[in-house]
Amino acid sequence: MEQEVLIAGIGGQGIQLVGKTLALAATLAGRHAMLAADYGGEMRGGPSQATVVVGDAPLRALPIVPAVGAALVMHDRFVGAVPERLRKGGLLLVNSSVVDVDAERAARYAYFELPAIELARELGAPAAAGLVMLGAFARLSGVVELERLVEAMRSLLPPYREQHAAGNATALEAGWAAGADRSATAAAG
Repeated sequence: MEQEVLIAGIGGQGIQLVGKTLALAATLAGRHAMLAADYGGEMRGGPSQATVVVGDAPLRALPIVPAVGAALVMHDRFVGAVPERLRKGGLLLVNSSVVDVDAERAARYAYFELPAIELARELGAPAAAGLVMLGAFARLSGVVELERLVEAMRSLLPPYREQHAAGNATALEAGWAAGADRSATAAAG
């Protein structure tokens, strides 16, 4: 089975770290993963996307895919065709701190909104909103366990960013908990 996820936002939100973390975590869990990155020349504020494909066997799909089963939308500035690339019934996670999705569009998907920026700020890790979203996605999709995400994130941080490891781990845990809350609500409803 293969799962494709598109992660979209703006430069400076950690989109590329989120994509790399997911791909490496899947690999550490013994799964196969491919990652494609697409970003503008700006350090901050330009478009940034990552596509990750995770599978249980060698992958058939390339990480540049016309349609995906899940999407994480971190910012509305460069959402573009993300909703149109998401298959009907796919999992759409939206950073409700800055993204509005109309009800008609949300009705087409398994929709989950999370105020990731506010949550990251409350945790004392304001730059880790993308990791909050990744934790929620991992829990909702079952693609990889929390421990693998934390392990992958820690190994990807360069030495000059190691001071962020604890806050990033807390952000992943908070997202994981938010995804668990949603899963329990869906099961009860």
